[in-house]
Amino acid sequence: MSIGTDLVDVAALSGAEAEVLARLVGARPLMLAQVLDWAAINSGSRNVAGLAAMGDRLEAAFAPLGGEVLRVAPAAVTSLDASGCQVPLFHGDSLHVVMRPQAPVRVLLTGHMDTVFAADHVFQTCRWLDADTLNGPGTADMKGGIAVMLAALGVLEASPWRERLGWEVVINADEEVSSLGSAPLLAEAARRCDLGLTFEPALPDGTLAGARRGSGNFSAAITGKAAHAGRNPDEGRNALLAAADLALRLAALGDDALSVNPAKIEGGGPNNVVPDRAVLRWNMRPTTPEAQARAQAGVERLVAEVAAAHDVQVHLHGHFARPPKPLDANQARLFALVKGCGAALGLPIGWRDTGGVCDGNNLAATGLAVVDTMGPRGGAIHSADEFLCVDSLEERARLAALVLLRVAQHGWVR
Repeated sequence: MSIGTDLVDVAALSGAEAEVLARLVGARPLMLAQVLDWAAINSGSRNVAGLAAMGDRLEAAFAPLGGEVLRVAPAAVTSLDASGCQVPLFHGDSLHVVMRPQAPVRVLLTGHMDTVFAADHVFQTCRWLDADTLNGPGTADMKGGIAVMLAALGVLEASPWRERLGWEVVINADEEVSSLGSAPLLAEAARRCDLGLTFEPALPDGTLAGARRGSGNFSAAITGKAAHAGRNPDEGRNALLAAADLALRLAALGDDALSVNPAKIEGGGPNNVVPDRAVLRWNMRPTTPEAQARAQAGVERLVAEVAAAHDVQVHLHGHFARPPKPLDANQARLFALVKGCGAALGLPIGWRDTGGVCDGNNLAATGLAVVDTMGPRGGAIHSADEFLCVDSLEERARLAALVLLRVAQHGWVR
């Protein structure tokens, strides 16, 4: 099967499609109940116990669809502590669901169960801002998106075309911290599938994310030599000064195609001691693969220059975990399908580029076409003002369901 222009250009629902989508009429109370239940569980990225509890809830929610439900342990990951030593970085398990792996076309649906709000964060409960606006941790980003995904899959499984479409779901527990532990699982699933849908929230007006910058988080552990600041400072090698020099040089790499944010320097001690250890942490966001390659080469060059200039040792840690996601022809083809499905439902679908990153970056890096803001409308994410537009739960479930139904009917070629 292959997708043709007729699939993209269809602007009206067929009677059979309308009949299947009617299952979502009145679905708001159930979807809202799911969001409220899930938002009551703190699943901050570092709260492994809370993530396990959230995984239990999601496993129970997805099991009735009939797929094989697995819990997948994260890959081993390390980070640098404040002294520059490598230490283990712990993540929760991912939920992986597989249905009809032998189907002629397969779609990958992804989401994340973690939030940016730690167990001791003040933002832990939901409240209504008005009849259709719910303020709460993870309500938009992205427990609401998981509810939309689940409802859309329920529609597909009730349709007469379900046998034509296989699907995989990956809901990871470390998306908000760059998906370092779940990256292998995401990449493996993406290579098996023909297209992808990720359920990050759309903007309050329904706009989707188009092209995305990439993102890399880096740390440099700098080792100098301690000395007395008054008696023999020249015999010391100031690691803190080297870290500051590296931060300034890195910042100078930034331009329209690359943003660089030196974020933190750790180290130092008493005023009368030349500091012998420091750690610099920074983020880089390239717009294109070429900008990413230039940034990587620049980092390696500057690390060598600073090490030589200050007579210190520099250990580099980190990488570009999120490659850039340009809106190329492959991605635009899937956006056109989503826009056509929106038109059939009376929903205007637009998109714009963003500097934010998500698992859509990882999936697109494998060559998979993916629209990564298929979740409900919402805003103020990553803050205590986060809100979900509750009236968009059914709306976005219909949109995602129709995309699945049309791919099931007409096919898709990667």
